[in-house]
Amino acid sequence: MKSINLILMFGIISNITYAQSDSAEYYFKKGVAEKEARRFREAEKNFSKAAGYSPNDAKVQAGWGQALLEQKRYMEAREKYKAAFAIDAKDPEVLEQLAILSLNTRQWNDAVTYAKKMQEAKVGNSSNYIIAKSFYEQGNYGECLKYCELAFKEDPKRAETPYIAGRSLVEMSNYKKAAGCFEQAIERDSTKANWMYEAGLVYYAIPDDKKAIYWFERAGAKGYNRSNDYIENLANAYLNIKNYEKGLALMQEVLQKKPQDMELLYNIADAYYQTGKYDDAINYWDKALAIDKKNANALYMIGLSYQKKGEKAKGQQLCDKAIEMDPSLKNLKQEQKMPGGI
Repeated sequence: MKSINLILMFGIISNITYAQSDSAEYYFKKGVAEKEARRFREAEKNFSKAAGYSPNDAKVQAGWGQALLEQKRYMEAREKYKAAFAIDAKDPEVLEQLAILSLNTRQWNDAVTYAKKMQEAKVGNSSNYIIAKSFYEQGNYGECLKYCELAFKEDPKRAETPYIAGRSLVEMSNYKKAAGCFEQAIERDSTKANWMYEAGLVYYAIPDDKKAIYWFERAGAKGYNRSNDYIENLANAYLNIKNYEKGLALMQEVLQKKPQDMELLYNIADAYYQTGKYDDAINYWDKALAIDKKNANALYMIGLSYQKKGEKAKGQQLCDKAIEMDPSLKNLKQEQKMPGGI
């Protein structure tokens, strides 16, 4: 009797196991079908049911992860891929997705770990980029650049590689080299208006104002937002190459939105002063003085403007008054007595 009972018991267990296996396969296939039909929520439900019957099936966990990934639920997807990886660490698709998801969910150390496993297994062509990007986000710019070089060899068409190399070089104030990287990035992907604007900022910092204008203008043509900062940077670049007409027009555009911006008022006044339009310069320095009556520098420049106009006595009186307010302006007075001064 005992032998018969054991046989029956094993038979029942065997039937349950087969039933579970059949159920897992059924729901897995259903999940795959729903995924292929792009009904990702329904696919997720079926993969979940399959996992209930067979929790240690790597393909079920990976399928579930992919359904979540298609719904942009990256953190949840990463957990399912981690479960699949724990079951089968040799699946190349699981390993690559895990590295990418770790990068996209800002798990930098994990991204580096899985990307290095990709290299060991010779999987894909994105491992060096994933490592470079992770190091960049961690502020390790030296290591980022090292892996950018490798990533560039790995996939020379990837635009993001020279881009993050350029960002790393900017962080280390190596603007000339950074500019070349930005141009390489834009050459590979000419749709990014923000990259063009950043290229302009880098050239502005070198300084190479003509190139800065070129990239600022390209960014604007590509649809980059004409914010106050954008317009001011473009205006300053034009003023730096002595294209005062364009520079002043842009400055005036911003001034309409920021009528009490002291730096803007001063820059406009200075541009008029440089072009010999002393009445206009006085007008804008007067606006600055109206906002801050103790602005000795503005008063001093008004005095210089009057002297340039030929009203030397009035101008000198104003300069002396400004020096009383701020004795450090005596240095400017000494400079004016040098050859080439007033």
